[in-house]
Amino acid sequence: MTVTSTARTWAVDEETATTVTALLRLAPQGLKVAYNAAAGEFAQTVRGLRGSDGVHVRREGHNARYDAMAALGLHRLDEATQREVLAGNTAADLAELISSRARAITDPGAIALAAWARAEICGVYDAALFRRLSRLLRTTPSLATVDVSWMVSAAAAAAPLGDTAEVMHHGADLLMAHCGNHGIFPHRLPAADQPRWRAHIGCFADQVYPIQALTRAGLTMGQPLWIDAASRTAQQICRLQGDHGQWWWHYDVRNGSVVEGYPVYSVHQHAMAPMALLELREAGGSDHTAEIQLGVRWLETHPEVVEELVSPRWGVVWRKVGRREPPKATRAVQAVATTARAGAKVPGVDRMFPAANVDHECRPYELGWLLYAWQPTAAVTPASRVNADE
Repeated sequence: MTVTSTARTWAVDEETATTVTALLRLAPQGLKVAYNAAAGEFAQTVRGLRGSDGVHVRREGHNARYDAMAALGLHRLDEATQREVLAGNTAADLAELISSRARAITDPGAIALAAWARAEICGVYDAALFRRLSRLLRTTPSLATVDVSWMVSAAAAAAPLGDTAEVMHHGADLLMAHCGNHGIFPHRLPAADQPRWRAHIGCFADQVYPIQALTRAGLTMGQPLWIDAASRTAQQICRLQGDHGQWWWHYDVRNGSVVEGYPVYSVHQHAMAPMALLELREAGGSDHTAEIQLGVRWLETHPEVVEELVSPRWGVVWRKVGRREPPKATRAVQAVATTARAGAKVPGVDRMFPAANVDHECRPYELGWLLYAWQPTAAVTPASRVNADE
């Protein structure tokens, strides 16, 4: 399996480009492992396991969101590679199947990603899905920040194909209305829908996807204020980046500080941060190339653990480096501590729960976003730009 030689690595230094190129060559292999050809879908995760006959990997579960993300990434590759990964099918075939399945699901994020994938990959404006997105934005009391962001990005992708202005404006306005004074977004919009101890916190994904969405919407609708807002969020997370390039996990909406740094997720380092920050730079927003490079470099340096995170054997990047702790215990403790006072820290956490564990799983969306972030934008065939109103 191959990737094209026109990857986006021109934007970074030689060391980063070398690392990214190696990852791009690895990604199709990992996606092939994660793909369930019989079901025509990707697994929720590929997990590394020890057994009596040695180490092996196993597909587990399914996630409709990951199907669309993987399809968007695979669409950036040549057709032969797509067919090799997808057991003879193309990313367009998968996108059509995803959009068909989306009619029977209620997950707002999965619906948005299905509409995005069908528009960008197939050149089809899916009117039925966009009507559902519009209704969700108008009638749902509280939506996840990432879901709203994907709705906006879907609307931007489909804007040349059909009328997505309502979804784009409503979604972008909702994001703009709930961005904190320091550029940090909460986990839900509005945040008041969450328990008090959680309402002031937004995770890394809650920052990256709005950066991407507001950048794309700003370009599409000629709204520089939206791009300025994306730049403000980008500047804050870059200001807080770890010394070794770590993109931290949880932030405080009130003062823009880090609530809890770990786990550090590999996908944030090699895919999600580069995806959003490169798009922002290319749109005329703030330039964070140095932070992108430092973040990618963490995959090689990762001072927290000795074990390597990239596994060419399986074609995966192991999911994260986290603390030795009961599940999400430190996050909960730090969240409660900061409820009463922004910036408060529970002493001794790093000593009691060191960041020393590698999570031996890889989710297909991670490899999909890796391809999407670094490969060139795929062109839509004009003849395929039709209005679908099933």
